[in-house]
Amino acid sequence: MNQTRDKDTRYFVEINLTTLQVVKVGFMQKQALKETQQTDVRLHKLFVTEGQYNKMVNRCGNELASVLLPNC
Repeated sequence: MNQTRDKDTRYFVEINLTTLQVVKVGFMQKQALKETQQTDVRLHKLFVTEGQYNKMVNRCGNELASVLLPNC
């Protein structure tokens, strides 16, 4: 089942600040992001627009396969 994409959807790239590697790429509803606030200071969640997210996934899908959230 695919996640809902609407005006409350937020797209993000999560980066490990120590290694500068992409840890996670995906999207969530705004409400779910508030419930799962980030507590690890070594990680940074970078928010991107839907267009930027789609372009990145289309161009780098194979390379992102290990960090792309399911159903994205």
